[in-house]
Amino acid sequence: MTNPPPSKSPTRHPTDPHPAAPAGPRTAVGDPKGVAEGVPTAVLPDQQTGDGRYPIAWLTISVPYRAVPTATSWCACGRDRDATGDADVWALIADHEAHRDTCPLRTPQEGRAAA
Repeated sequence: MTNPPPSKSPTRHPTDPHPAAPAGPRTAVGDPKGVAEGVPTAVLPDQQTGDGRYPIAWLTISVPYRAVPTATSWCACGRDRDATGDADVWALIADHEAHRDTCPLRTPQEGRAAA
């Protein structure tokens, strides 16, 4: 076997220990390093405001091709129903529509007692 050729730039090791140079003073003005100009550094809340409405009930109907239809009726008041088959799905749709008038989240109880 032959010896490998010598490297082109031999590494020199210092004989005396030298302390590291102190870093310069940090500036307290300006954006943090690495932040692009015009990019906010904090996440702001969404400023869009709605009209005060929000969904409280969902009716999901699934009718796959050549398969049995299914439906699910869910309401934030705690009502959770499901149905399988043509007749049961149609009955659940009617029940979901009727629940709009009786849901305690849509019709407050004190308003019903006063009427």
